[in-house]
Amino acid sequence: MDARLLEILVCPLCKGPLDYRKEKSELVCKACRLAFPIRDDIPVMLADEARQLAAEED
Repeated sequence: MDARLLEILVCPLCKGPLDYRKEKSELVCKACRLAFPIRDDIPVMLADEARQLAAEED
């Protein structure tokens, strides 16, 4: 994932910061409790494609 791209990406819902989780290949918004997938090095920033974080995930 390009570091410059990570600096400018924000959550499409709340415009908050995203955490990059390399091991799961996703971007996480802690405020919305959503994880956006990264497919072929392209972030999929659609709410319909995001997964809801489980209660034990931070």
